[in-house]
Order: sequence, then C-alpha cells, then structure tokens
Amino acid sequence: MSEYDHVQYEVDAGIATITIDRPDVYNAFTRATILELNQLLRVVANDDSVYTLVVTGAGEGFCAGADTTAMPDWDDQTPAEYGAYLWLIQQVVSSLRGLSKPSIAAVNGPAIGAGCDFALACDLRVVGTESVLREGFVNIGLVPGDGGGWLLPRLVGEAKAKEYLLTGRDITPADAVDMGLAVTEADDALEEARDLAAEIAAKPAIAVRRTNDLIDPETGFEEYCRLAAEYQWDCVTDTEHQEAVEAFNEGRDPEFDR
Repeated sequence: MSEYDHVQYEVDAGIATITIDRPDVYNAFTRATILELNQLLRVVANDDSVYTLVVTGAGEGFCAGADTTAMPDWDDQTPAEYGAYLWLIQQVVSSLRGLSKPSIAAVNGPAIGAGCDFALACDLRVVGTESVLREGFVNIGLVPGDGGGWLLPRLVGEAKAKEYLLTGRDITPADAVDMGLAVTEADDALEEARDLAAEIAAKPAIAVRRTNDLIDPETGFEEYCRLAAEYQWDCVTDTEHQEAVEAFNEGRDPEFDR
C-alpha cells in the first residue's frame, strides 16, 4: 500500500483502491486532499497493471464535500483566485469522467456536495445501507459547481435531477437503486464494489476500456459507429481477444498474460 497524507492507495489483483483518509471529518476535501486525488488519478490512468478503480472513504463517511473549516476567506480573494480553487475540484471530476478504466464508487456513508459529485463522476456506484447522497449546495446558498448539475440530469433525467438539486434533499440508497443511479445497495459497499471490479477486471482489458470510452450519451449515432469501428480494430488485433476466442472455442476459461 502506498500512503499519502490524506489519501490511501493500493493495488491488488489489478484493482486500484483510492480511500480518502480523513475519517474524523467524514473525509471532507481540503486543497491538499484534492491535489493528492488528482495525482493518484494520473497514476491510475498510466499504470498498466491497473484494470479497474474503486474509490471510497475511510471510517463511516464517503466524502462530506469541501472542508468548510479549511476554506480561505473569500472576502480577500478575487473571482480568478476562487475559480482556480474550484478548478482543482473540477479536475478530479473531469479526470474520473475521462478515465478509460472503469471506476466504481463504494459509497459507504454520506456523500455530500463535492463528495456527491465525486461519486457521480464514477462509472458505477455501489451504495451502503447507511449511505446517503446529497448535492446540498442550495442548502448553503451555492450552485452545484463541481459538476453535479451536469452529471445528475444525465444519470437520472432532468426533472428528477432538478428535484434533488433545487431542494437539497437526500438521495437514499433505495432511491439511488430505483433511479438507476446505483447498481446495488449492500451492507458492505466496499466489498461489493471490489467484487464488481474484479468481475470487470477479469475481462479482456482493451475491450473493457474501449467499451467504457464508447458509452457516451453525448455521442451521435454516426460518430458512435465510426468510433466503434476504430475501437473494434484495436480489440481484434489484441492478444487477449485472440485468447478469449480460443478459450471460448475450447470450452475453457481464458488465461491472459498479465
């Protein structure tokens, strides 16, 4: 396990796990936390031994959003300085969305504000029975500035997203599963997320990455077909595809050279 000051990082059997490690404040972000997350997401993207990513929080919380006790006094800041601060958090969300390797949020407890956006930016979410997702920005007089106002409508539809964004209401585990926001609810969200990550990691890696890249609701059908042809060529010329086909024809499990 590689340890940072605010985040834990480990890789096991092709699954990277990033754990925000500030349990005394429900893993609220500070500037240092954000910088470490951005650094680790670059590590994940460039590490060929990593096939899937799980993100979670230490203790009883997933992430309580920005640590309001550590925020600067904005009365002494310019709009440009505030924009630069906000962009650090937005980069985490952007990096997660741009990651070809599938990411799974193990939402083990409250995911609030920027913490909710962090979970929404992942490809999949597993919610714990004691978890809650809440955009909540409107409750403290803010807009969803870290991506949630863009992500949530694309995940659950505009009307339902506006309901939660404009009221600041909690999204319960049952709500999340019913809306398709989470794949399942589990007593142990991290264990369930790792099981799902392992199932995905066992598939041919390039097919997983290219499929993840291809699934984008913003892509038009013609562009999808063009990209599918390009990505399929990457797959058919890959040794893992060839081994998977041979294994299928021979009635055995594939054995990839990893």
